[in-house]
Formats: sequence, structure tokens, C-alpha cells
Amino acid sequence: MPLDIEQLERDVVAAVAPPEVLEIEGWLAPLDNGSIGRAKSAVPLRHDLGPAAIEAIVEAYRSRGLKPAFRLAEVPGLDAVRAEVARHGLTGQQPTIMKLGNTAGLAALSDAPARVLDRPDQAWGAVFLGAGFDAADGAHRIAALTRSPGALYGAAGLDGATQAVGVASVGAAWGGIHGMRTAPAHRGQGHAAAILGALGRALAARGVTRVFLQVEEANPARRIYRRAGFTPAWTYRYWR
Repeated sequence: MPLDIEQLERDVVAAVAPPEVLEIEGWLAPLDNGSIGRAKSAVPLRHDLGPAAIEAIVEAYRSRGLKPAFRLAEVPGLDAVRAEVARHGLTGQQPTIMKLGNTAGLAALSDAPARVLDRPDQAWGAVFLGAGFDAADGAHRIAALTRSPGALYGAAGLDGATQAVGVASVGAAWGGIHGMRTAPAHRGQGHAAAILGALGRALAARGVTRVFLQVEEANPARRIYRRAGFTPAWTYRYWR
């Protein structure tokens, strides 16, 4: 069955809960001033759109005091779009892979103990703000991910402590994995795998079968996502 790109991208944007989202001629234009790229970059709902809407999208961002940005898959059908975006002085940065998987693969990754919370507690947020992470970025991610409707929050660590965290979003058709963080001093102990397994089981209990995540090409966490059964769908860049 062909991949429904539109529904996937709608669930991706909804997961990071931008304050406002415009729809402009086949595009979603989320409007936010935080640090999460996909919450503040326009994305096409098809991979064969032309460049006609680019001027209107650029103006929509600038009229709100925001810098125009686009999230564009590296596919031939968007060649003309990338050329037009480049004409506005933007360049492609931060190559990132869209990966797709399922909750069965996630659940099978690990059965080590992890907690799944309906609302994050203080210890969960403290990991984002702790040593080894950018505190301003962490604050933006806490704000966005705790706005995500119906999200689940994973936590794991030794002796009941919270030393690693993650989030599972619940969209109309897709679950999503976001915000995986392990405190530097506690890496390599299986906490991320435990969280992914627990979130996979929790999503499955809600009837979710398909899951996406986005990971930068240079991120070593790609190894654990491969073990969980995620496969690449496409690579995209942020044009800024």
C-alpha cells in the first residue's frame, strides 16, 4: 500500500504542538519560535509539489516576525521547490532521516523496567535540563512535548531514579518517538532500550501499530532504532 505522506506529516507536526499551523496550497506551515525544527518549518504534504506556494509561505513567516524555514525531503519531485527556496537565500542543513517502524518491533526491543507516565514529573524534565544538554533547547522541548495531545512519557534509571527519558506521541494514524535523552553519566546501561520497549507496549495498548521517528544522520542512536525495526523512508534537510 502506498505511504500516505500527508497523514504522516500531519501527525509529525501535531506531535510537537506548535501554537499555530497554517495550511497553504498543499503545505503545512507550523509557526513557533522554539528550538524544534519541525515545529517551525513548512513541509509539503506531497513529494511532487511545485514551487508556487513558496512566496506565500515566506511572507507568512516574516509577517509574524519568524524566520522562514522549510523541511524538504531529498526526492526528485521536490527539485523545483528546493531551487525556489534557495533563490530566497536559504540553504539545506542538518540532514535527518525519517524512519518508520511498528509497535511490535519497539515492544520486542527490551523488557527491562521503565515507567510510562501520562504526565511528566519534575524528574523527567530535569534530564532535559541537566549536564550535557543545552538548557534553553531542553526548556523548549519540554514545553512542546508536554503540549502534545495524548502523549506518553517514558522514564528509566537505576533504583527507580530517572536518568533517561523519551516521549511517544499519538496521532490520527501514527505514533511517534521523540525526545530520547539519557544523562551522559548513565549511557550504555540499556535505559533507552527499556523506554522504547515500554513506549511500544503502551502505544500498542492504545491500538497504535505504526510508528515514526526522525534522527539526524550523524546521531549514533541510529543503531538502537535499527534494532527496534525502524527503516529509512527518506532523508530531509531543514532549509534556513
